[in-house]
Amino acid sequence: MSAIRPSRESDVPEIAAIYAHHVLSGTGTFETTPPTLDEMVARRADVLSKGFPYIVMESEGRVVGYAYCQWFKPRPAYRFAAEDSIYMHPDAAGKGLGKVLLAELVRQAEAAGLRKLIAVIGDSANAGSIGVHSALGFTPVGKIQSCGWKFGRWLDIVMMEKAIGDGDTAPPASEQ
Repeated sequence: MSAIRPSRESDVPEIAAIYAHHVLSGTGTFETTPPTLDEMVARRADVLSKGFPYIVMESEGRVVGYAYCQWFKPRPAYRFAAEDSIYMHPDAAGKGLGKVLLAELVRQAEAAGLRKLIAVIGDSANAGSIGVHSALGFTPVGKIQSCGWKFGRWLDIVMMEKAIGDGDTAPPASEQ
């Protein structure tokens, strides 16, 4: 049985191990060196300082996936748009758990007042990430070809978006 909950600082070693696996063996992230534990602690704290969700999926007492969102761009006009990130432990991949985790992230992002989620998916061959985002209503908005170099080859990024909450149908409450 899996449960989704807010992340805790004590989860960061497991989160960092999951991410290190993706950095070293996957193309979903264009980082080439896994961040240190201190850097991962700082990244999590930065997300939380903005009031954005940083959640984990736990199964049998261990973290099997994590997801968060972070400003798409740091300028004030972008404050209602965030980029989502989701990473699963290799043992949890392909079981539908990522869809459940991403659905909860979308729900929490909307509750935090965001209006747009943007997926910047590393590698246009990343069928798993493209598929889970599509299944949750993200739509493709473009592909940037050959913008990353990793594992001796050029990689694309796929951009997808999802309006949440009121989307662009009304101004934010703070602007009314």
